[in-house]
Amino acid sequence: MKKDSRLVYSTDRGRIKEEAQAPRRHSGDGFVRIQRETKGRKGKGVTCVRGLPGTDAELKLLLAEMKKRCGCGGALKDGVIEIQGDKRAELKALLEARDFKVKLAGG
Repeated sequence: MKKDSRLVYSTDRGRIKEEAQAPRRHSGDGFVRIQRETKGRKGKGVTCVRGLPGTDAELKLLLAEMKKRCGCGGALKDGVIEIQGDKRAELKALLEARDFKVKLAGG
């Protein structure tokens, strides 16, 4: 049997369930960095929030609160929260109210 193959059914045991993966925890250096980016977005700016600790599920809840507070869309990609538009000041106030150390990064 190949090492990279994945068995999904066996006649002696029936359907084989995959082991659940533990949720990935994101961590940083203690500072949350808020930065505005336009690269690769056809000139449209987004505000990126990096360095937030927590699992993907926790970050999705925080993302939902940020989107409601800013009144715009956003996404979670690889532990980085992206909010549409330049919302650095609003996000900084929201995160400092939650006792995070916040730095405005970039220009």
